[in-house]
Amino acid sequence: MPIKKMIHIIPYTANYFQALNALWQQAFPNDAEWNRADFAIPEKTRFQPDLLLVAIDGASVVGSVMAGYDGHRGWISRIAVLKSSRKQGIGKLLLEDAERRLVGMGCVKVNLQVVEANASVVEFYRACGYDIEPRISLSKILRRPDRS
Repeated sequence: MPIKKMIHIIPYTANYFQALNALWQQAFPNDAEWNRADFAIPEKTRFQPDLLLVAIDGASVVGSVMAGYDGHRGWISRIAVLKSSRKQGIGKLLLEDAERRLVGMGCVKVNLQVVEANASVVEFYRACGYDIEPRISLSKILRRPDRS
């Protein structure tokens, strides 16, 4: 469905924290502690802050995406759209803006991961040109978020 209103995709600034936190809580209700806004946003804004983007409708945050580039490949994560704003093309706008920024940095390939519990979004990514690659994803927790 096409977007019926004017949505602006802009880099995150601190005045959007409360709205972005609420969006992430809605979109990712069972998130790990290192993905929560109070930890992830300050960490992201220390490194490539222009790759944390928000979708703005009027004065409201209706979506977000976080991207990164390590000089070899790009990564997309944290695409979220408010439930009340879904099926309007906002996720696609966010993804395309993040990809454009990554290309501008020299990125030739971008990866993303989908948690198994959110597998229903795979068709969205396929419609945006992404393919499933045969990979095994591994991770290691290097430090826990400071809860003080």
